[in-house]
Amino acid sequence: MNVQNELGQYADATHTSLCRLCGAALRHSVVDLGMSPPCESFLPRELVDAAELYYPLHVMVCEDCMLVQLRDYVQPEDIFTEYAYFSSFSTSWVEHARQFTVMATERFGLGPQSFVVELASNDGYLLQHFGPLGVPVLGVEPAANVAAAAERRGVPTRVEFFGTALADRMLGEGLAADLIIGNNVLAQVPDLNDFVQGASRLLKPDGVATFEFPHVGRLLSENQFDTIYHEHYSYFSLLTIERMAANHGLHVFDVETLPTHGGSLRVYLAKIGAAHAPTPAVADFRASERAEGLYELATYQAFEESARRTKRELLAFLITAKDQGKTICGYGAPGKGNTLLNYCGIGTDFLDFTVDRNPYKHGRFTPGMRIPIQPVEAIDAAKPDYILILPWNLRDEIVSQMGHVADWGGSFVVPIPRVEIVTPEGRSL
Repeated sequence: MNVQNELGQYADATHTSLCRLCGAALRHSVVDLGMSPPCESFLPRELVDAAELYYPLHVMVCEDCMLVQLRDYVQPEDIFTEYAYFSSFSTSWVEHARQFTVMATERFGLGPQSFVVELASNDGYLLQHFGPLGVPVLGVEPAANVAAAAERRGVPTRVEFFGTALADRMLGEGLAADLIIGNNVLAQVPDLNDFVQGASRLLKPDGVATFEFPHVGRLLSENQFDTIYHEHYSYFSLLTIERMAANHGLHVFDVETLPTHGGSLRVYLAKIGAAHAPTPAVADFRASERAEGLYELATYQAFEESARRTKRELLAFLITAKDQGKTICGYGAPGKGNTLLNYCGIGTDFLDFTVDRNPYKHGRFTPGMRIPIQPVEAIDAAKPDYILILPWNLRDEIVSQMGHVADWGGSFVVPIPRVEIVTPEGRSL
């Protein structure tokens, strides 16, 4: 027996996976961020010395449908049964949601006779705004702890994962939807086809589904490698969304660009043949993606060096600052922050602690690097020289809220897309 050949065949067999959208073999790498624990698995103090499970963060791209994706290293039940992310702790995100509800109610003529369903409705951050508008709603949220917060806000919520099985049960209960909302959920669904087919079934004949998601074009062009983590199975372009929609009797009739989460898309879907004609924005954005190179493999394959460069730059800054005797803490404990910390190997040798507005995380430690998480007020007590903003997509909100760090000469560090020092007045140094 040729042992080397047998081992080689075994390695190929175990590392080859299939595209979750079209079923083609995945052969092309986008970026390999090494091994990392699940990004929302914050450790209570009693588990700080316990072992953690680490999984690969190796992103691939499908050469047939161009879907950028991770393999199913971690199952949704292991991530979302109890969840540490509460949407309402971001003031700007709640306002973004409120503006959407007003717009959608006016645009689609929603009222007391309508029915709105949000998939992955979190703590009711969005659906709560339909109440004053007189529109009946239902949230679907798999994390029981987060759904309980929604119920306390008066938002009826089902604690379940969504797919065709739940859609059929809801239809049997007369719960067909005029509007289905899915904000930042598509990325978190390993079985895309079952999820989208369920949404298609649940829609009324002229109903509308809207999905928001970070645009893979911005991930690539703005070096947002830290938005890659195990609960984000897929990373989308309009190209992949249109192919996914067509597989399930839907079409995209409008698209908007949004500043949220580092640059997102909001797509509007309806059943093929429904009374929703495509707007010019769809063709225009399709053409812009082609011009960006999102139809070409080479665009995706060039990404890895950008991530490596930022890792080197950030570590060089932190090493120099510590050698100069500077104190550094973090702001925020988001999922993206944990990808950054683990990929770069940033622990308490660089960050004394990080803070977060979410009380659920207080007294816990970040996965992998085990950095203690404290209330925001801990920054005022420590008066660090530098504050590393981990949720960099909220940099303006955070700098505005924490402008008083100027009192002791503090500054902010923004790691993405390139390392940048920002004054409390918002100026780049």
